[in-house]
Amino acid sequence: MVQAEPAPLQALIALGSNLPGPGGDPEATVAAAMRALGALGRVAAKSRAWRSPAWPPGGPDYVNAAAVVETTLGPEAALERLHAIEAEFGRIRDASRDASRNARWASRTLDLDLLALGDLVRPDAATQGAWRALPPARQGVEAPAGLVLPHPRMQDRGFVLVPLAEVAPGWRHPLLGVTVARMLANLPPAAREGLRPIEGH
Repeated sequence: MVQAEPAPLQALIALGSNLPGPGGDPEATVAAAMRALGALGRVAAKSRAWRSPAWPPGGPDYVNAAAVVETTLGPEAALERLHAIEAEFGRIRDASRDASRNARWASRTLDLDLLALGDLVRPDAATQGAWRALPPARQGVEAPAGLVLPHPRMQDRGFVLVPLAEVAPGWRHPLLGVTVARMLANLPPAAREGLRPIEGH
């Protein structure tokens, strides 16, 4: 008996770059990485490129974007593909460095975040909620051991929500019960400060 292929889910993906790499400057890197997302499935929607200030302050500005990919991959397999794309563009993941604040929020050639996969919650609602409620002072020095979905910081970040609202405004957070459009409307003005679209994208 032939097993039916699972129905595709919508993967929400955030892209960011603020260092040149094998793909070129950050704008070229994000554009090329957007095309590379076809390794996960069908790229159903892609946002404009946006420029945002580096965090922590002082580094080069980031180029950010967002995409919706229809995929039959499970969450771990999708994340593995994203990490492989990052590696193609010069991203080096070092577990010994990722525990430090500087490594977690350091400049990078490419960052691909799996924000959500349909309405899946991983590993469970309590764990996702605990990471979502993590105090700001601990966010830069603590990282979960495994995948947490939806991404626990997505509702706080203008550089994620502004491009994401262009491609998935109606996606609803399975635990918060609010859409991307509402999350963006709820952001304080400071969270959007400095964000601007890049002309020609």
